[in-house]
Amino acid sequence: MVSSYSAQAQDLRYYDEVFDEVDVTPGVSYGVNATILLLGSAGQAVPQNLRMDLYTPKGDTETARPVILYFHTGNFLPFPQNGSTSGTRTDSTCVEFCTKLAKRGFVVASVSYRLGWSPTSTDKQTRVFTLINAAYRGVQDARTCIRFFKKTANEDNNPYGIDPDKITLWGQGTGGYLTLNTTALDDYIKIPTASNGKFIAQIAPGVFIPMVVESINGDINGTSVGIVPPGYIPPFIAGDTLCYPNWAGYDSDFKLSVNMGGALADSAWIDPGQPAVISIHAPHDKNAPYKQGIVIVPIPGNPLDVVSVEGSYIAVDLSNQNGNNDAFNGKDYTDGVSASADAKNDGIEGLFPIYGDGVDDSSPWDFWAATNPGNTNGLLSNPNMSKAKATLYIDSIITYVLPRACYVLDLGCAGVNTNTQIQPTEVGLKYGPNPASTEVLVSSSSKYLIKNIYVYDMTGRLVKAQVDINNNQHVVKRGNLLAGIYTMVVSFESGQTTQQIIFN
Repeated sequence: MVSSYSAQAQDLRYYDEVFDEVDVTPGVSYGVNATILLLGSAGQAVPQNLRMDLYTPKGDTETARPVILYFHTGNFLPFPQNGSTSGTRTDSTCVEFCTKLAKRGFVVASVSYRLGWSPTSTDKQTRVFTLINAAYRGVQDARTCIRFFKKTANEDNNPYGIDPDKITLWGQGTGGYLTLNTTALDDYIKIPTASNGKFIAQIAPGVFIPMVVESINGDINGTSVGIVPPGYIPPFIAGDTLCYPNWAGYDSDFKLSVNMGGALADSAWIDPGQPAVISIHAPHDKNAPYKQGIVIVPIPGNPLDVVSVEGSYIAVDLSNQNGNNDAFNGKDYTDGVSASADAKNDGIEGLFPIYGDGVDDSSPWDFWAATNPGNTNGLLSNPNMSKAKATLYIDSIITYVLPRACYVLDLGCAGVNTNTQIQPTEVGLKYGPNPASTEVLVSSSSKYLIKNIYVYDMTGRLVKAQVDINNNQHVVKRGNLLAGIYTMVVSFESGQTTQQIIFN
């Protein structure tokens, strides 16, 4: 079990993996809506069953559990045609995150959503038009899934044992775009009034229309019918249905948005009273800007620009300024991951800048089989990919998110992470040699037992965790750690102390 927060010997639900196994129910349908993926062959949009895989802690007796809806990456295109290593709810990274979160007591759904746009069109307006429509469908699907859970809790005797008022959206890559925009796009009018008219299309000389129209695409929640009118933009045909309503009697409210490497269509969409936002992002990400930039389709020799978007830095900063992150702001996070994030995030609480193995490593939390058809492309943005590498980043991300989520969701565990910082002299802490070549001996006074030791690298990754030590001495072995500076957090019953160690 790993806990970077608790000074107690007992594991804590929602922080620690308190369950050894999870149950997975695959292919649960949460609604039906229209997909454009078969437009070329069918000549029109066709209904698609929207599905998710449900992860629940095995043997759990709790009946009011918080829900996490996890959205995969994949460029809004189907795998493997997208040329990526990812694009399904069963991607290795999705399974790993969902399993680890379910073992902590959450109900977790790995959610599929509708795909399809035209990234390689030679016409820029077509690229922008189809991308904002893809994102809009994703927002509708996310809200449909939220309402599905609320409907089952209210009408079906709560078969998944959830608390419908404690829902989190968690997105990876493209899924991060989906979660951020679901957070901020709370009024349709924000699309036609977006900055610089970026989502207005010219369909004829002097004739302009919004790229998304409620009567055609359905409302932002996916609770109204959308019908194509005569004379609309080809290849859509008059009378085609682009949106079917699902669970219209329920609200689409949620509490927290977690974004890993996604961006926001327009920062002007962030207003007070929206869900809290936590973001994890590689500042050198070439696929989604950390601050502000252009979405690029990376075609070899001729990259295509799409539209200007705002990344994690701006999204979290504005969420803080608007008071949306007040629930977790101003708290004393004493774990090594938070310390690493705070050293790089310019004081923007809730923002975790995460660095991989170089400037090309934009998704170091991702992993896949070497036989994956997108392996070569994947290694371009995740060099040295392996499950072992990914797991270190995944654990660090979870370590960063969960205490903040506990505050936002009011799970009764949030205060535990604020372990009292104690001086080494209070517990007689000694450690050495420092610098060290192979190992560091950590010791304390006889009446102060060492509970846990965590070691983090300078990127914030948890690279070593020794728990339930309950002794006055412990040897931290270097193992395969590279030469460099590391943060060592040593916890006791009375608090914890943070020190730097160096392996040379």
